[in-house]
Amino acid sequence: MLTNDCLKPGALHLAQCTLADPYVDGFVAALVETGYKQTTIQCYLRAVVHLCQWQSGRERPLEELSAVSVAEFKQHLRSSRSNEGRRANEVDVRGAKLFLRHLQDMAVISSADRDTIGATAPRLFVEFCEWMRDHRGATNSTLSAYGRIIIDAIQSLGDDPKQYGVAALRTFVLDRATRHGSSKAKLVMTALRTFVRFLISCGECPIGLDAAIPTIAHWRLSALPRYLPAPDVERIVAACDPTTSVGARDRAILLLLSRLGMRGGDIVALQLGDIDWKQSIVKVFGKSRREVQLPLAQEVGDAVLRYLEFARPTNKSNRLFLRVTPPIGPFAGHGAVSDLVKRAILRAGVNAPAHGTHVLRHSAATALLAEGASLDSIGVLLRHRSMETTAHYAKVDINRLRQLAQPWPEVLPC
Repeated sequence: MLTNDCLKPGALHLAQCTLADPYVDGFVAALVETGYKQTTIQCYLRAVVHLCQWQSGRERPLEELSAVSVAEFKQHLRSSRSNEGRRANEVDVRGAKLFLRHLQDMAVISSADRDTIGATAPRLFVEFCEWMRDHRGATNSTLSAYGRIIIDAIQSLGDDPKQYGVAALRTFVLDRATRHGSSKAKLVMTALRTFVRFLISCGECPIGLDAAIPTIAHWRLSALPRYLPAPDVERIVAACDPTTSVGARDRAILLLLSRLGMRGGDIVALQLGDIDWKQSIVKVFGKSRREVQLPLAQEVGDAVLRYLEFARPTNKSNRLFLRVTPPIGPFAGHGAVSDLVKRAILRAGVNAPAHGTHVLRHSAATALLAEGASLDSIGVLLRHRSMETTAHYAKVDINRLRQLAQPWPEVLPC
């Protein structure tokens, strides 16, 4: 068996004497599939044995393992004398988390605690998330961003919305907003306002109560878009080595960002079936889960095809882009794509006004505008709902703005 190759003499027998016995082989196979080396697998197996012995010592079955159990196991590692007085080994904790996830994937135990909405979340927040998904097309990342704020509000204001008043809402918002910068303060107000509107739609709060939540002074689209000149974009793309697996993947992603104006979340969500090679189009599900078909340019298609043929790891996931280091699988979120862009910018030695994915999205829009593309076509490519948003890029077209500039009216001297 594969397990025999990964365990040291006697370790297999030890594992067979624990609750993990029926699942050890499957767990090892899953680790091998996601690219872990045998030395790392050995460490994780020791952690699993320790975890199961600890769970048995508490006289609890394996089916009761949860994220809370892993947190308690970590505390056990910190305080246990058998751990030779050293602090909790993060490898042991990581192995316990991986084993928990494996059991959830195998449906041995419930995976409820892996959802954005935990089993202990307040009822109002659970209903709010369902409403947001059904009526607003909200994603898990949006609900996760709102979650802490709304749960904090429910715990502070109570779970009876009929008791919510103007003074209580304002006090909560002002208290939480003043603890952070302007961007987090806006998130607090947006999340709570959306939550109150949900309560109003359900008849739990009086109509107009959402107006009690103040706003922060903000002039929409008042700043200039942060973008890079076309030569700098080309330097960033060229900084990726397409002969390596990481370079081939990164180059394909950077071209999708800089040529098609995709968002980081679009890259994470792309699946193998989203590309129609015969029609040269790629399907993108943007905000509110709207499907849009974008043209796949030859250069971009060639880069994606090279990645698929030579660099993409073998994996059961149908996501287009995967991690190349263990655990091999889909990106955890759009933050991983932003980090990828940041590394590429630093590698190219480009002095960029920002280091996230949006700087390439803005660069794609401004480059198209400089080439004479209309604002309508740019808005279609970027999937803007409002032409006002697309018109934001007109501010950087200095040559056309000069044509619109009017002479300053002067008063003739007497």
